[in-house]
Amino acid sequence: MNIEEKIIDETRQGEAFAPITGDSPGDTRKLYLESYGCQMNFSDSEIVVSILSKAGFVTTESPDDADLVLINTCSIRDNAEKRIRNRLVHLKGQKRDNPNLKVGILGCMAERLREKLIEEERLVDMVVGPDAYRDLPRLYEEISTGQKAVNTLLSREETYAEIEPVRLDSNGVTAFISIMRGCDNMCTFCVVPFTRGRERSRDPQSIVSEAHDLFAKGYREVTLLGQNVDSYKWNMDNKGAVKNDGQPVVRFAGLLRAVAEVHPDLRIRFSTSHPKDMTDDVLEALALHDNLCKYIHLPVQSGDSDVLKRMNRGYTREWYLDRIAAIRRIIPNCAISTDVIAGFCGETEEQHRATLSLMKEVRYDMAYMFNYSERPRTLAERKYEDDVPNEVKSRRLQEIIKLQSGHAGERTAAQVGRIYRVLAEGVSRKSENELFGRNTYNAVVVFERGDIQRGDYVFVRVTNCTRVTLLGEVVSESVAVKEGFVV
Repeated sequence: MNIEEKIIDETRQGEAFAPITGDSPGDTRKLYLESYGCQMNFSDSEIVVSILSKAGFVTTESPDDADLVLINTCSIRDNAEKRIRNRLVHLKGQKRDNPNLKVGILGCMAERLREKLIEEERLVDMVVGPDAYRDLPRLYEEISTGQKAVNTLLSREETYAEIEPVRLDSNGVTAFISIMRGCDNMCTFCVVPFTRGRERSRDPQSIVSEAHDLFAKGYREVTLLGQNVDSYKWNMDNKGAVKNDGQPVVRFAGLLRAVAEVHPDLRIRFSTSHPKDMTDDVLEALALHDNLCKYIHLPVQSGDSDVLKRMNRGYTREWYLDRIAAIRRIIPNCAISTDVIAGFCGETEEQHRATLSLMKEVRYDMAYMFNYSERPRTLAERKYEDDVPNEVKSRRLQEIIKLQSGHAGERTAAQVGRIYRVLAEGVSRKSENELFGRNTYNAVVVFERGDIQRGDYVFVRVTNCTRVTLLGEVVSESVAVKEGFVV
């Protein structure tokens, strides 16, 4: 089916590949862009194309036709960096055949390895950090003269709020809206604060305006993106003091309500939440508005409080389970997914079993599960020894995956027999006669195509399922209302 079917999602692991295509008329400069990593990177790529299109670039579907190849990179795991480095080596060979081709890297890996990639290994012509995309046209002109160009300065203000993204590889139904940039959490295993800078939130009115514009263009679902959406705050400084400018303070719950009011037929999802910052008012907003999807991604990372302390997560096992209890109380049946790291520094067998026991208590709908991968420049690299043997990490990860696979199957099977309001997103990979969409719980639903179009809402009775996918039949609205349906 689609990416939601994977227990381990390659996009979040930093291994997704996304070529960006478009028309390339005339003799204009041509851009080819690949994105790896998280949803934030894909959202950033849409900003990059918008900036470069105003500078006269058009996108092409092949690097062979390009004047400029950009790789938007991820540093979250070592495997991600290895794959991108191999790609850059391949492009270096391509440059020998086309001396006019210029290659640049963007994003997190660009910021972290700027000197090595441009000076020592000579793999790229240009290195551009996440806060310097406005400078791309100037940097391209600089490398066109044979020079190398670097701008990896981080900003405390840049949000690209007024730039209208170019929607890439779009189904015309779903879209991302970035609501904030950077991260202040300083989890010891994570490189993001060093590659994306300090946290800053975007003007809420620009977010609401973008949602209005997307709905007017036919989009029916948006995902609000941030490294930690629960810490979104407008008109407040990082210490929580209100700015004296007469504007109202807006926190994440208020932003959710404002976007939900754009239109009842615009569904809203968000990612990612942080357990230490998720408040009841966010959950109450989700419960109040039908178009706020009943799905929360709440990364736990470990089920042991001592490991969480070494990770600098800012909460205990007990705090996390209290947040789970609040979700269950305020939004019954809400779907919950998570992130789990196997084999973090110093993790014992008992602490590993604590993670398994927490998973058994919560019974997640879905999880992204990884071996711990030490990242350069992180606090964990400086403070702790990566002392869990790889074979132990792998065994623990397999135990986590096996447990989660069973829970996911149970959660999926429990939805059989119910009727859901489903947003049709595209054609099934298995059959041209079937469409797929998702319900409010983020479960993939496959149903007969008929005369249904992308972007249509349909009522689907689930008649069967695989481990992670629902299979169903379309029913009329009158039947759905009579028998009761889930929005």
